[in-house]
Amino acid sequence: MGLLIGVAAMQWTTWNAAGQIDPEKRALFEMGYNQPLQGASPMAGYAYLYLNEPNFVRTNLTLRLAIAPVYLDSELGFRHLLGPNTDLGIGLAGGGFADDYYEFERGQYVPEQSFQGHAAEVSASVYHLFNPEQRIPLNGILRVQEHYSFYDREESTLDSFELPKDHSTVSVRTGLRWGGRAPVLRPDLAFEFSGWYEAQFRTPSGPYGFSDDRNVESFSDLYWGRALLIYTFESTKQSLSLSVTGGSSTHADRLDAYRPGGDLPLASEYPLVLPGYFYQELSARSFVALTAEYSIPLDPDARWTLSPIATAAKVNYLPGLEQSGRFNSGAGVSLGYRSKTGMWQTFLSYGYGFEAIRSSGRGGQSLALMCQVDLEARPGRAAEPGTAPAQPPTVFRFLRALF
Repeated sequence: MGLLIGVAAMQWTTWNAAGQIDPEKRALFEMGYNQPLQGASPMAGYAYLYLNEPNFVRTNLTLRLAIAPVYLDSELGFRHLLGPNTDLGIGLAGGGFADDYYEFERGQYVPEQSFQGHAAEVSASVYHLFNPEQRIPLNGILRVQEHYSFYDREESTLDSFELPKDHSTVSVRTGLRWGGRAPVLRPDLAFEFSGWYEAQFRTPSGPYGFSDDRNVESFSDLYWGRALLIYTFESTKQSLSLSVTGGSSTHADRLDAYRPGGDLPLASEYPLVLPGYFYQELSARSFVALTAEYSIPLDPDARWTLSPIATAAKVNYLPGLEQSGRFNSGAGVSLGYRSKTGMWQTFLSYGYGFEAIRSSGRGGQSLALMCQVDLEARPGRAAEPGTAPAQPPTVFRFLRALF
């Protein structure tokens, strides 16, 4: 789930608005890094610039860009092109390390069976708003996408390990989303009920690994959904976040299985957070997870916050990657700071995974650092929900500065 991008030894992920064309003007820099305190694992994190420009060139065009040093994800949205409530989006993406794969077996990172993956992608999406007169939007999507993957060895990949064949994946996704969550680190308010289905067709498919001991499936389908509530109490400035996420699949393989683990909230559109675990430590054909977080301000202006978090998940493992016990849980706490203008915020989190398998027994620990810079925040004024920016930088200005 989501798009995993490597930046040098790190990884980043772009947020993908899968329910509608983003109507808000945004210029956000996002960074996150997850560091385990026990055991070896690949470095995990993301760093990217997210730009969304409504009224791009024309009033009915919206340009979305997610830019990292070695990857670009983009979509040009045509509002009302197919009707008063129906939009069309054309997407292009590509670059290095998007399809990296890291093998974990019963809590142990296996670099000899891990490898690099690069990608190129084109997509067409139809977005339809079913209830234009209501405050909480109900959006539907139909997306057709072709994603080409090609693989390289890591330095640690064994010569006797055969890589998967380079292949094309044609996918068809459809779904409904009522409400939604903005692509920001810690929104003050969010509500969502969503359900999704995606069919994937790969050509060529076939065996790989050691003596063909694993397989890239020619067809797999995935279905998942989420219920989410984030609410900030105006009187106390305390914030509550609750989410239930679940998914299942048929004919899933290592390359498209659900991968719970870690604490990177913007690592995918639907992050599968498990504090204290390695990032993407588990491989699941189905799962259900409950996450709860409560943010408590430590000063009158609520610039400093303390946020305990807990996740409990029941996992049906992918065949070949099973481990004892289907129940996995983690808890942690984060210390956060938001600047007076709201331009930047950062969080340092500690997580403990109760059922994570380590060499010393059960129990894993990790640290996570997350930062967001909002380039459209109004200087000299504290950020408030719904506040419009004054003359924010545009995509045009950014591109001129970049090139």
